Amino acid sequence: MSDHAHEDHTGPIKTPAQLLWTSFFFFVAPIFIIIGLVYFVTSGNKPAAGAVDVELATAQRIQRIGTVELRDANRPLASGEAVYAAQCTACHAAGLVGAPKSGDAAAWAPRIATGYEALLNSALKGKGAMGAQGGGAYSDVEIGRAVVHMANAAGAKFEVPAAPAAEGAAAPAPAAEVAAAPAPAPTVAAEVVAAAPAAAAAPAAAPMTVAAGAGEALYKQACTVCHAAGIAGAPKSGDKAAWGPRVGNGVEALTASVLKGKGAMPPRGGSAASDAEIRAAVEYMLAQLK
Repeated sequence: MSDHAHEDHTGPIKTPAQLLWTSFFFFVAPIFIIIGLVYFVTSGNKPAAGAVDVELATAQRIQRIGTVELRDANRPLASGEAVYAAQCTACHAAGLVGAPKSGDAAAWAPRIATGYEALLNSALKGKGAMGAQGGGAYSDVEIGRAVVHMANAAGAKFEVPAAPAAEGAAAPAPAAEVAAAPAPAPTVAAEVVAAAPAAAAAPAAAPMTVAAGAGEALYKQACTVCHAAGIAGAPKSGDKAAWGPRVGNGVEALTASVLKGKGAMPPRGGSAASDAEIRAAVEYMLAQLK
């Protein structure tokens, strides 16, 4: 009885080594595990502040903005080659931002297989980095002609869209009726106009002006696709080092370069803007350097 009363009650830890290992696993190891988890979570590759996907940013920059334009409805329709040179070549000539390179049959083959209507729909509504109507200001028929020009250059056999028939156009009168119609007698007003001196010409048209903010609007619509990221050698917007040697040429010389095209930049920067609007866009980009 006395032996059982004085029996020592001992735990599983019987040696200093066991005590040391137990302390390590229950106190030190969890600390290292927590530190490792924190490092794993915080050390992941994350984009720098403000960094975005280049193609997504390009697509957002060239989306059409709300502007009011006055266009000449009576001007002749541009050919597909002319629209391509003015509007499409900036990206399609070099295959920038995913655009199928002009003349590349392999890149165009799956697109040609979808048919002309599908290609025209993509060009009119925009696709990927390409804005609606390629970011330009041509009519649907002219955009269709440019689509046919590029597709046929890669092996397609699409027909060139014809000009739409004028609505409400009066049918020409028969020649017999025209010949039989008596000439109207001259009125007093007509005699007065005929007697007026021929030198009295109409007053000269007022110089063309642009609305406030037109330069910024054109920059966002047609210029930012290359100048925002410095694509194809374009001086990056706001980069004083890149613009330094160009600023010395003056606004007139820079405007002339845009109108004629230079390097990878097509004439008028690939837009259908007026000379005054082009100049306003140049002045806007120069203002970003101040």
